[in-house]
Amino acid sequence: MREHEHSKEFVRVHRPLFTKPFYFFLALSLVGVYFIILRFVKGIGAVSNLSDGYPWGIWIAYDVATGTAIACGGYAIAILVYIRNRWQYHPLIRSAILTSLFGYCLAGFSVMVDIGRPWNAYGFFMPSRWQPNSAMFEVALCIMGYCMVQIIEFFPSLFCVLEHSKMTWLQKAIYHFHPRHTPQDETLVRTTVAWVHSAVAWFHPKFNNILIFIVALGLVLPTMHQSSLGSLMLIAPTKLHPLWHTGFLPLLFLINCMYMGYAIVILESLVSSYLLKREYEVDELSGLAHIIPWLAAVWLSVRLGDLIQRDQIALIFKGDKYSLFFLLEFLLLAGGSLLLFESKRWRSPRWLFATAVMMLLGGALYRFNVYLIGFIPGTGWRYFPSFAELMISVGIVSIEILGYQVLIRYLPVLPNPHMHRDIAHVKPVKSAGAVARA
Repeated sequence: MREHEHSKEFVRVHRPLFTKPFYFFLALSLVGVYFIILRFVKGIGAVSNLSDGYPWGIWIAYDVATGTAIACGGYAIAILVYIRNRWQYHPLIRSAILTSLFGYCLAGFSVMVDIGRPWNAYGFFMPSRWQPNSAMFEVALCIMGYCMVQIIEFFPSLFCVLEHSKMTWLQKAIYHFHPRHTPQDETLVRTTVAWVHSAVAWFHPKFNNILIFIVALGLVLPTMHQSSLGSLMLIAPTKLHPLWHTGFLPLLFLINCMYMGYAIVILESLVSSYLLKREYEVDELSGLAHIIPWLAAVWLSVRLGDLIQRDQIALIFKGDKYSLFFLLEFLLLAGGSLLLFESKRWRSPRWLFATAVMMLLGGALYRFNVYLIGFIPGTGWRYFPSFAELMISVGIVSIEILGYQVLIRYLPVLPNPHMHRDIAHVKPVKSAGAVARA
């Protein structure tokens, strides 16, 4: 199996799973699951500080609005590979899709935790109850659709395992139920394994032919719902602070998710390479580092130009909490992008890590400012997340990290260190069907 993996673009991680970090995140996940169960048993008021003034708390501000932006790594890399035809970034695609898959699926689940009457959620699946004029409906529909698209896009990893696996688990299962196994049992195992291998080998190329349409859908859906996340706050001109309420919210949210997507790909690659003792993928990451500051510069220009056009620039220097949060958001993004304008930092893992963190923090703070900090429901309303709210969000993130650790050990997800340098220099291709062939 390992000899076969050395000939492929993606490989599994052959390291122990049950380590101290695994148990640490498992403990956090269990605490989060406990409070989620408590929420559904005793009601949302038993675990949250939400109110009529603040019906959206940290679950929406982080798990949905910010979490989906952080999970846009797959979307951002797909734009490079399939729209700009930059094949050298293809080794990053599977890990980016896996991160996006967990981020979006868990964001969808957190919405169920946030809904006051979750037993009425079935209405979303009844077209007679749809409200197509609602930006919230579009967000929900696109997130659900994008989760399905990412699952389909991740099938090639499973096909690679099924096509070359000896399926020893099947043999153990049959022998478990037939301790005194006979030659007929061994024949059944060999026949079943051969049938699975031939079925996957037959279906895999056909799947490649239709994958381009799935990829295209996967590029459209995030473009729609990320801009719609900004559109949601357009209807609150009297409740969102003027520093953040603007008609450019859909555009700002779309650009924001793109530079955050590239930043999370850099961060995920660096952290996984460091923890797994792998070689840093500097060639690919340096290219992403070149793109981020230009996207951030466009975003910052739109932000400042909009404030000037609306004559709100004086609010930046007012000295209240809103101006302080705006300045922190602005400085993080401006500082991170300015550092990345110097090409000598593109090949330094330390500088890549520091700037990626700055871009993620600044981008996340912007979304928090729009959905929570800059939201003004009226006099007398106060909100700070409860311990249970925080632990539910921490638990959801921990589940995502655990799932990532498990899947990279059983499926070929990470770039093959023996091949990714060669792949970086191959000629661009004109078809997305090669996604699964790796």
